[in-house]
Amino acid sequence: MTNIEKDIWYWYHNVSEAYYHIQLTIKYRKSLFNQRTEKIILETLQGFKDRYAIEISHVGFDKNHVHFLLRFLPKYSGGQVIRLIKITTAKQIFKQVPEIKKELWGGEFWTDGYYFSTVSGKGDKKVIERYIEKQGRGDDIKQLKLFNL
Repeated sequence: MTNIEKDIWYWYHNVSEAYYHIQLTIKYRKSLFNQRTEKIILETLQGFKDRYAIEISHVGFDKNHVHFLLRFLPKYSGGQVIRLIKITTAKQIFKQVPEIKKELWGGEFWTDGYYFSTVSGKGDKKVIERYIEKQGRGDDIKQLKLFNL
């Protein structure tokens, strides 16, 4: 099987080849990610492929934001997927770490905004994977630039 064939996703009667890079930020850019909150998010996202046909392949945490490389069938919009991730993860974080609400005025975990882009399996998916894997590694690893602006 070639790399291109691995990037093609056959799901029942659907075929998809698009990946998406999503970045979500904690409200007020608070640095609230730690091993506990990261574990809660990762556990909450397990099973998304079976329940929602959303396959999350890479997750990279920094202190106040998280990156995802995922794919889903076009039956969803990007906004629907982001909303689902935000709602389910925030609910579990507040349930398992109720004291975190004291850090967030108004009781929302995520900012209203997000970053969303498509990534072709035939193109620069590897760049996004490396970028996500390097999140939160400290000063000894230079942050990869996605774009030269």
